Amino acid sequence: MKQSLNLRLGQQLTMTPQLQQAIKLLQMSTLDLQQEIQQVLDSNIMLEISEDENSNRDSLNTSENNTEYSESFTSEGSQTNIPNELPIDSSWEDTYETVSVSGSNNPEPVEFESQRSNEATLLAHLLWQVELTIFSERDHAIAIAIIDSVNDEGYLGNTPDDIYQGLQSQLEDLDFDEVIAVLHRVQQFDPPGIAAIDLSDCLKIQLLQLPETTPYRDQALLLVTRHINLLASHDQAKLLRKLAVTERQLDDIVSLIRTLDPKPGEKIQDSSSEYVIPDVYVTKYNDVWQVNLNQDIAPKLRINSYYSSLIKRADNSKDNACMKGHLQEAKWFIKNLHNRNDTLLRVARCIIEKQTGFLEHGSIAMKPMVLRDVAEILELHESTISRVTTQKFMHTPNGIVEFKYFFSSHVSREGGGECSSTAIRAFIKELIDNENQAKPLSDNKIADFLQEKGINVARRTIAKYREAMFISSSSQRKRLF
Repeated sequence: MKQSLNLRLGQQLTMTPQLQQAIKLLQMSTLDLQQEIQQVLDSNIMLEISEDENSNRDSLNTSENNTEYSESFTSEGSQTNIPNELPIDSSWEDTYETVSVSGSNNPEPVEFESQRSNEATLLAHLLWQVELTIFSERDHAIAIAIIDSVNDEGYLGNTPDDIYQGLQSQLEDLDFDEVIAVLHRVQQFDPPGIAAIDLSDCLKIQLLQLPETTPYRDQALLLVTRHINLLASHDQAKLLRKLAVTERQLDDIVSLIRTLDPKPGEKIQDSSSEYVIPDVYVTKYNDVWQVNLNQDIAPKLRINSYYSSLIKRADNSKDNACMKGHLQEAKWFIKNLHNRNDTLLRVARCIIEKQTGFLEHGSIAMKPMVLRDVAEILELHESTISRVTTQKFMHTPNGIVEFKYFFSSHVSREGGGECSSTAIRAFIKELIDNENQAKPLSDNKIADFLQEKGINVARRTIAKYREAMFISSSSQRKRLF
């Protein structure tokens, strides 16, 4: 190989640590930002939380009240001289007085959320009932195997034959009838309809647990056990002929069936609530929509005056250099945090100026908007707008929505202009909510109706939007009785 020297000119973009931190803070959610601030407070001695004078005054008053309380209690005859040694057979109450402080004088508030019990699960609920039921050791093992097969909806994930095959290696001389007998006992557990084989069996179990004097109980049992397919297809004529009832009686039978729970296991599952903290609040003041930052999502930070005063400018010692580095990092962090809040507020105000119709009339008045529209107005890059609008939430009169919700594609109108896809979804949902259940609107009819409004939407687009909103087709939405 021949060696040579080459001169090459070029430009390279290098991201400084300050810029990397700014981008990192910009795309963080509220929860991530709070964790990041706490980590920086723990690692940087120059940063501290700026507390208000009111909170300092309250804490001072609280400490004074506690001091007065302790002094008053001591003056009433409590023991201040603690003996060095106690008799071996003495107890704590014999020497020290037990004081119960009322809740109003307790400086630490009680966190009720931390006192919540563990989340209830269907498996634990069924196992608890098994322990309360008298079973032999053999039947107990069968019941445990059955409960292990129950899914979250309350149905058996395996057939009784599969459960029988799995238990043959554990229990000698096992009979299939033993499994069925224990299964019937488990099906009497709470909630009604649990451990059913299929939907028909689930409804049958619930109907059998109703009093025999319940009107149309026998006809409903006949319907769910033999003609449930006709009920699913809404074949009213065949149901009238099979059950030998009138239309009014059939309505009463179906009404009784609708009181049953097709998924009994779901009401036992305790889903923990997830709370969303909005980043900005949108309120109307003097007929003008205003956007304000949520001041509670992050504490106010400041430079610690005591540690910063210890820095000596002419000192080049290792400790002094470390403190200078902490001070510079603290200034960067406060500046980047301020820039994040400023950019977030600017983007939120720009969105509200373009989506005033949403605040006044809801999703049906949403205007089409893309990231480029906001980027051009604020003279920012689209990637910056994307970072700001990710996992950021806005509190509006129509609920808490994510910033991304305001950005959607558009569909052209016949007379000119554009319509947002979010508004089209709202149109579709409104039409389906107000339709005649006996004659539900098909996708073609919905497309024709939107065509009359001047919105050109194909039938397949209507089907795509409908499925995205988890709305069934017209044949599945049909209700004859």
